[in-house]
Amino acid sequence: MSWSEIVVVVVAVVLLVGWRLWVSASRLDRLHRKVASSRAVVDAQLLRRASAAANLAASGLMDPVSSLLVGEAAWAAIGAGSSSVEALAQLPAELSELDGGLADAVGSEYPSTAPVDVGLVESELSSTLRAALDDADEVAEMRAEPGGDELVAALADAWYRAQLARRFHNEAVAQTQRVRRGWPVRALRLAGRAPVPHTLELDDAWPQALGRPGQPASAPGRVEPTV
Repeated sequence: MSWSEIVVVVVAVVLLVGWRLWVSASRLDRLHRKVASSRAVVDAQLLRRASAAANLAASGLMDPVSSLLVGEAAWAAIGAGSSSVEALAQLPAELSELDGGLADAVGSEYPSTAPVDVGLVESELSSTLRAALDDADEVAEMRAEPGGDELVAALADAWYRAQLARRFHNEAVAQTQRVRRGWPVRALRLAGRAPVPHTLELDDAWPQALGRPGQPASAPGRVEPTV
């Protein structure tokens, strides 16, 4: 093999390796963008669920104790998920009519400068809602009240969408983590300074009495499949 042929082979190999690294870097960049986008969707859907829970708590359809507990948990979730004035401005107007003391309590418990465990706050809202909506007969009575069916359906729809959004986000995170563990990414630092993404872990188990969107509530003793 002549020197010219060797040079051609070397150049071809270098170009091939460079192209492969460029493809890997581009794919990793797309995955990071996908993770960021899916996390934004999760945050939006969780905020929507908290908003629906707050509306239900303020409707007077619940007993006073459940209404207070759900309202406090919902406002805590809203405070944890709303990190900007623009995000808070997108909340339904009905929320502004809630007891201002709840908003003040959330602000003092979760000051803007303190880090908030979103998973913990959202899990607390889930468990509070499950306790308040554990009786299928009571949920049916709420739906029978004027405007009650719309409020309960809004909560069910928001909860279902939040479950789906979190599942898709965690799948995107897992895919990105697998790619980042590859030796070319680690050896050549193709990820740059992008932080390693992490899955969002929280308790979003479904209340059996709530019913899936578009479906009747579960009968007592029946277990709905989780997403």
